[in-house]
Amino acid sequence: MVRLRDGIQSAESIAALRAAGVIRTDAPFADDQVQPASLDLRLGQRAYRVRASFLPGRTRDVAACLAKLKLHEIDLRQGAVLETGCVYIAELQEGLALPPTLAASANPKSSTGRIDVFTRVITDQAREFDMVEPGYAGPLFAEISPRTFPVLVRTGSRLSQIRFRQGAVRLDDAALAKLHAEAPLVDAAEPSFQGGVAVSVDLAGFEGLVGYRAKRHTGLVDVDRPRSYPAAEFWEPLRADGSGTLILDPGQFYILASKEAVQVPPDFAAEMVPFDPLVGEFRVHYAGFFDPGFGHAAAGGTGARAVLEVRSRDVPFMLEDGQIVGRLIYERMAERPAALYGTQAGSNYQAQGLKLSKHFV
Repeated sequence: MVRLRDGIQSAESIAALRAAGVIRTDAPFADDQVQPASLDLRLGQRAYRVRASFLPGRTRDVAACLAKLKLHEIDLRQGAVLETGCVYIAELQEGLALPPTLAASANPKSSTGRIDVFTRVITDQAREFDMVEPGYAGPLFAEISPRTFPVLVRTGSRLSQIRFRQGAVRLDDAALAKLHAEAPLVDAAEPSFQGGVAVSVDLAGFEGLVGYRAKRHTGLVDVDRPRSYPAAEFWEPLRADGSGTLILDPGQFYILASKEAVQVPPDFAAEMVPFDPLVGEFRVHYAGFFDPGFGHAAAGGTGARAVLEVRSRDVPFMLEDGQIVGRLIYERMAERPAALYGTQAGSNYQAQGLKLSKHFV
């Protein structure tokens, strides 16, 4: 049995959880699969096109739901194209046998969100997406729905990541203010602490550029081929016009950036959540976790912007420069990881500004 401290588990603890059989997989971890405070999840051999998304609920497992909803089975071993507007359920290579004190949560990887692939993790008897209850023992599955670009995936592709936590580790606003006073979390003159550190959108521009809008009817993106696609074939740059506003067109996908530069100290991990889930006019989808060292001087950073993946809903909506769109939630690490974000291979977004996914050049 692995003895765990309260907090978000580090890369070293994740390796120990694998050795102890808490994380189950037939294949060894890939060299860069374990991140400072999370584990990338790999697609398995099979996926299923389904009629609709679903949650199993307390009395069913995923296999029972697939029996009713699947349209056809897809072999991922040789690669397969997942079409936009369709919903797929894929087996994951990793499964879990969590002890009763250890929970987990999942999120899309940063590069997944930036190509507008909607993905979330499901367990047997799940009542929530992306949440794994303490003591869960069973397989993991990924729901995948490309929204803008068709994507090519295969066995071993990594679209999601999982983080393990024990105990109450989230910092309240008083603790955040104290931590910020010791080591600034954002570069705002007067940061707002409202259930997390408030983060706003930058529409003043980065050398005249405020963001990107995805083009329609493009070619596909192979998720395992970084730096392989000309950005101009997939994205339309949005130039600053001096108004400090951007009208979001319904159904369009945008890449924007935060006004604040973010830092995550080495003994903490962070996650972006919506500022107000009741705001229904637009959706800001935050992909991935912020690992220890993101944008921090200890990992060679000087602050890094949070990239925002934005989609309007049913009506056009005007965003304004400085409008608060998200909150940064900070959680304590169980121990400081040996390698911080940005100091290891595969850290693609350290010191980022307004940046597309790693697939584009």
